[in-house]
Amino acid sequence: MRAEVVSMDAKHPDKEAIKRAGQILKNGGLVAFPTETVYGLGGNALDPRASMKIYAAKGRPSDNPLIIHIADMDSLKEIVAEIPAKAQLMAEKFWPGPLTMILPKAEIVPGETTGGLDSVAVRFPSDLIAQELIRAAGGFVAAPSANTSGRPSPTRAEHVEEDLGDAIDMILDGGQVGIGLESTIVDFTEDIPVVLRPGYISLEMLQEILGEVRMDRGLLITDSSVHPKAPGMKYRHYAPKADLAVVEGNTEQVIACINRMTEAEVEQGRRVGIIATDETSALYKNAIVRSIGSREDEETIAHHLYEVLRDFDGDGVNVIYSEAFYTPRMGQAIMNRLLKAAGHKIINVQEEQK
Repeated sequence: MRAEVVSMDAKHPDKEAIKRAGQILKNGGLVAFPTETVYGLGGNALDPRASMKIYAAKGRPSDNPLIIHIADMDSLKEIVAEIPAKAQLMAEKFWPGPLTMILPKAEIVPGETTGGLDSVAVRFPSDLIAQELIRAAGGFVAAPSANTSGRPSPTRAEHVEEDLGDAIDMILDGGQVGIGLESTIVDFTEDIPVVLRPGYISLEMLQEILGEVRMDRGLLITDSSVHPKAPGMKYRHYAPKADLAVVEGNTEQVIACINRMTEAEVEQGRRVGIIATDETSALYKNAIVRSIGSREDEETIAHHLYEVLRDFDGDGVNVIYSEAFYTPRMGQAIMNRLLKAAGHKIINVQEEQK
């Protein structure tokens, strides 16, 4: 049975539909919904069976923690054992918004939701549909991204329907999301806060408020025996169907390198996709070229990344080459997702020419 899809204005949520969706979650079902980052696949965070249903629907390993979404600050006190002063500061500054905090969990939170860990990941989204659904569902909604595990995260309801339409009960369609990359995850269970996943809220923004903050070395983790502390740390994510490689270096050399590799692939009868920008897209040939946005506006790059990766699936390309995007503020987050999608396959043009 296909999921029911209900469209609504993100600024004026359909309260009747949300009430029905909330009842589905209370009864142990699954509902996909928009947030300001990507679409989430929601289940009752305090129901172990609902969390297992989320893992099954996504094909997601059950040791990969789920984020609990709340819709008010009082709810936080119910699901965590303590709120460190630095975490309180961050909540006051960035909630509601694209920040997930890892804190010691309270007994009420089942291990199935936290991947067996004694900590819990919590977020207070700013999207109005998300907030209304969380309240209608009882206040605690576990929600990873609403895609098949390993695929590009969904930024439109159509992406959710494509991946999970047969596996869930309902999809709330609030249109295209705003940011397009998952939330920043910060671990507050250690003395020095640790960024476990970069996002819209950058390391520099965190350091301005907290002082010392470090990036986790496990962001590029490949050891399958390591237990992930946050969503997405251990597994290949965001991957298109075609092989993807990221090409980095001087812009002119990157363009020349991609054009050379494209020509060689085309001679072998393969279809090539290229991820470029508004500034460079006209300089490529013999390929399906998609601009991801402008380097003058890095938020457009973050906003379109997953959509472009999904579009190439529809084009039937065999290989994709992407420029690198080390932009000033969001570059860390963009490259984190892009490299995961590429399985960390990087071509450095300077090294290629040695």
